[in-house]
Amino acid sequence: MIVETLLETLKIILIIFVLMVIVEFFELKYRDKINNSITKKPLRQYTLSSLLGVTPGCFGAFFIVSSYTHGIVGFGALVAVMVATAGDEAFVMLAKIPGTALLIFFICLVLGIIAGFLADKIIKKTKLKISKPCEIEIHKKQDLQGKSFFRHFLKKHIYGHIIKEHIPRLFMWLFFTMLIINFLMLRFDLGSILPQNKLALILIAALVGIIPVSGPHIIFVLLFAQGIIPFSVLLVSSIVQDGHGMLPLLSHSVKDAFYVKIFNVIFGLGIGLILLAVGI
Repeated sequence: MIVETLLETLKIILIIFVLMVIVEFFELKYRDKINNSITKKPLRQYTLSSLLGVTPGCFGAFFIVSSYTHGIVGFGALVAVMVATAGDEAFVMLAKIPGTALLIFFICLVLGIIAGFLADKIIKKTKLKISKPCEIEIHKKQDLQGKSFFRHFLKKHIYGHIIKEHIPRLFMWLFFTMLIINFLMLRFDLGSILPQNKLALILIAALVGIIPVSGPHIIFVLLFAQGIIPFSVLLVSSIVQDGHGMLPLLSHSVKDAFYVKIFNVIFGLGIGLILLAVGI
């Protein structure tokens, strides 16, 4: 069982690595064009933020957080990207449940736009004070031109970011989660261990989604792939959790991160309750 789990993990990790490299290359290469397309029109901010959010990985969320700290986008755009993003779990979904993953991405894209609109309305109505922007230089201009771009991409992004930061952590979470699930499925009936009440599962997914890192949420992807939990639970997990996207925001403003997470939890639970009411 250990060998089979290891081989399956390595296969998934390889797929994830290739996807990460492709996604990060295009997002870094066309970063300026994306930035220039952002205007003061809120709807465009919500749409672009949601599009970047559903892009697998954390780069899209990091980009919007950076834009927010620079004062380029507003609070609604920040909420939109966090609702839309599923972090590194998006890569696992593409590897394990590609059809469902695309459906999740589309739904989260739409929900991100709606959430961004609602968040800005709530901020204006309640007059909540959010942090002021600051100036943070992320990449030097020469790092993104000609041969320097590829050197920078290989050193900082493929090796420094993907290989050093994401792959080892993803491997550990994926391997041990799959190993535990495979062991439990061999020994027990997981359907009888987990709460039978869908509402309880949705609440658990929302609570786990508060954790501001990629990894713990993989369990919901794997449980759904095994047919153990319903679609509504996986969707709530995808809405509430934001991978590593929240970490740079926490370093900028704990208060803003708290506002975003509270909104996302309430929004995700609301969507979960609607799906529960219609029997999904």
